[in-house]
Amino acid sequence: MDWPHDPDGEEGSEGKRKYGHAVLAKKIDEEEDFPLSAAEYVEAYGDHPVRIDYETVVSVEEIFDHVDREEFADFVEFHRELGRSMREAGYWFYEGAETFVGADA
Repeated sequence: MDWPHDPDGEEGSEGKRKYGHAVLAKKIDEEEDFPLSAAEYVEAYGDHPVRIDYETVVSVEEIFDHVDREEFADFVEFHRELGRSMREAGYWFYEGAETFVGADA
């Protein structure tokens, strides 16, 4: 796939962590963007690359194919739903994630 920018470059990683969930969260402003529509987020960033691990890059849209919510009330709700959906889709590469999150997260 041709990406609009390099997932490992400054625009892709936004100068910080270059993997998964953090890349998604850095695209929003916690103070100004909520409530946040999943459809609007995908419209704005759907073709952006997200590095899942050292050999896997997927689009934001591919990740959101597994998201059940249509809207997020706040940053915590966004994080929980994205974490849940990424784990269920096999996009959560961290070993032992279940240690850090409850079954209801």
